[in-house]
Amino acid sequence: MKKIVIAIAAAGALLAGAQTREFSPSQKLRYAEGVISNFYVEKVNEDSLVDEGIKAMLATLDPHSQYSTPDETRELNQPLEGHFSGIGIMFNMVKDTVYVIQTTVGGPSEKAGLRPGDRIISANDTVIAGKQMKNSQIIKVLRGPKGSQVVLKVKRGGVEEPIEFILRRDDIPIYSVDDVYMANDSVGYIRVSRFAESTADEVAKAIAKLRRRGMRHVLIDLEDNGGGYLGAAVQLAAQFLPEGSPVVSTGGLRSEPMTFSVEGASGDSRGRVVIMVNQYSASASEILAGAMQDNDRGLVVGRRTFGKGLVQRPFPFPDGSMIRLTTARYYTPSGRCIQKPYEKGRGEDYQLDMLNRYKSGELWSADSIRFDENLKCKTLRNGRTVYGGGGIMPDVFVPVDTTFFTPYYRDLVAKGIVNTFVVGKVEQDRKQLLGKFPDEDAFYAGFEISPEMEQQLFDAAAKEGLEFNEEQWARSAVYIRAMLKGLMARDLYDNGSYVRATNPLNPVYEEALRLISDPERYDSLLRKK
Repeated sequence: MKKIVIAIAAAGALLAGAQTREFSPSQKLRYAEGVISNFYVEKVNEDSLVDEGIKAMLATLDPHSQYSTPDETRELNQPLEGHFSGIGIMFNMVKDTVYVIQTTVGGPSEKAGLRPGDRIISANDTVIAGKQMKNSQIIKVLRGPKGSQVVLKVKRGGVEEPIEFILRRDDIPIYSVDDVYMANDSVGYIRVSRFAESTADEVAKAIAKLRRRGMRHVLIDLEDNGGGYLGAAVQLAAQFLPEGSPVVSTGGLRSEPMTFSVEGASGDSRGRVVIMVNQYSASASEILAGAMQDNDRGLVVGRRTFGKGLVQRPFPFPDGSMIRLTTARYYTPSGRCIQKPYEKGRGEDYQLDMLNRYKSGELWSADSIRFDENLKCKTLRNGRTVYGGGGIMPDVFVPVDTTFFTPYYRDLVAKGIVNTFVVGKVEQDRKQLLGKFPDEDAFYAGFEISPEMEQQLFDAAAKEGLEFNEEQWARSAVYIRAMLKGLMARDLYDNGSYVRATNPLNPVYEEALRLISDPERYDSLLRKK
């Protein structure tokens, strides 16, 4: 009882002392943390307390200022840095079994002799098979410091006993260019999934490869690309824009205004360029799309982009944690800030924007989108009208297509039946398929999903309790066949292309391909006021 009285008296004394002088905000924070740590009824985790305090402060600012713990910071940075240390495989978890889908060229797994279709039983002392582990848990087991050793036990089809592989982890590249191919005799297609350190170099190599195959015009697919490094977007824009062309500018209350322009040799001005976007294209994707649109160097096709026009600067702590603080807004060359509206401290409302777009009908009709006339701008060369205030509005709007979506399709995908079926089919027929179709071009030209394969899929679904629905299959069949073919290609070939199978069913891709193949319409839209 005496200790409690002393503690209460001490707290009262601190409070009384605090009332006699002014506290700065930082002193007040330290005082609050000290009071909680010393006088709370239960033991307090001070690290967690401070972490949550920082998060709460940032939540009062804007939707994009964030705090990340050391582990979260590492995970956030890996896709942008372009590499991590691991064993170099792409895997699929099918029920409780981890299947190797691909090995990274030149990575530890390929060098050791792992093959697509191998099943990983354990890694070091951690049993993986039969445990129904989450992908994130498996990744933690397989990744590790460069040079560290991992012993894998692997079950291979046709081999009775498990095979033991001893691998040394190494730097594994993360690619930002997912797919590259010729859409027709003169149009190349490049899908960019993120903006990382290596993005501009990857795209340059892809363009050179496609030029050798006869490419004169190019589709750049930024659908679902959430952004990344601003510098990567600037470097990529420089591959298409003339020297001196503005790409993006930034400015804020305590941030020095900066303008990023194309420096050095002029970009490639040959041919037509179309940028594919949708409502999930954000940040650096919007910088590139806005730069191409505002400089009248290319056309944008798809749906209104996400609308992230805020610049985050990283402030790391010594323990590896980090604050990503919004320090500036960015502006496209015409002067547009495309940040969509938000209220400070109302992050939940901000996250509901996509639902609101759905409810308003925007995903199906451009007429439902209203622009603020006060935010009207003009493109630099042709004087076309463009608007700020909420994403990049494409030059050609393409509504979303959900005609193929049925409960049968949903359950086939959501229950993992499609993935499981493809893994088993490729494992069973890999040698035969590669013998008949030695490369991806041959596979896409000659392979079709047979009625026998479809029936095998129906049977596999029935075993999982999913009853065949003929009417729903008729609506979804063409898309499911494309999924099956794309997944098989990704499994069979190094860097195999999945979207090459599904793109012909993507309305944005089809419209972009029609537009870029029609010079008269393309030029007319590029000049339209």
